[in-house]
Amino acid sequence: MLSFAPGPIGVFDSGYGGLTILREMMLRLPGYDYLYLGDNARAPYGSRSFGIVYEFTLQAVRALFSRGCHLVILACNTASAKALRSIQQHDLPELDPQRRVLGVIRPTVEALGDVSRSRHVGVLATPGTIRSRSYEMETEKLYSGMHVSGQACPMWVPLVENGEAHSDGADYFVRKYLNEIMERDPAIDTLILGCTHYPLLLPKIRRYVPEGTNVLAQGELVAASLEDYLRRHPEIDSKCTRGGSVNYLTTESTQNFDALASIFMQTPVRSTRITL
Repeated sequence: MLSFAPGPIGVFDSGYGGLTILREMMLRLPGYDYLYLGDNARAPYGSRSFGIVYEFTLQAVRALFSRGCHLVILACNTASAKALRSIQQHDLPELDPQRRVLGVIRPTVEALGDVSRSRHVGVLATPGTIRSRSYEMETEKLYSGMHVSGQACPMWVPLVENGEAHSDGADYFVRKYLNEIMERDPAIDTLILGCTHYPLLLPKIRRYVPEGTNVLAQGELVAASLEDYLRRHPEIDSKCTRGGSVNYLTTESTQNFDALASIFMQTPVRSTRITL
């Protein structure tokens, strides 16, 4: 049974990367309550099929709805690419047409018009997000004639989640994928970090991109988009509680989650384990 009382803003990711989105939301909108859910036991989603990602993401959305969330942000590019549209079109009308589920791809693409001058853009993401062509499709809707190149970076998430983001060994894989996409299209002047883990690699990414290349991390863009969305939709804003709290749920060991999540959030984290 869904509760119709106001509740926190739900934030979902398959793992830890969505914490980079959550952190920016909390910085920009500190007065709201947040409930983060990481499906860490089944991560990563990047190599999974569309059907499985949809199934897992819908389970997570249901879990957040059942805990009082009226608005859920899919702070995961793979879930946004493979599950968001189906959930919005087919599941929300049955679950509760008054609730909302939003993703991270659209707000990221919306920023391109103000940033890219060459109209050549690169997307660095997981293999699943690249295969979905979600960034290309969203860009085509908004900007006619903008050229988008995708680059799968399968080693970047493992580097981050194994605490190797600042290691010398990470340089090889950062340089490798950046070289590949820039060789394919030297006219690229803007790179999208199309995975929420990737901001932890930003120092190395900036070291190896050509001078003058814009690098867009999603946290600030999604947080700004959320603020605008709540301003434009007072009927949703009124259902979001304001106590300045944040709580964490994980499908994995809380000990494992808390240790790594504390690095992402830059503050101690204590979570609760659930099953989906």
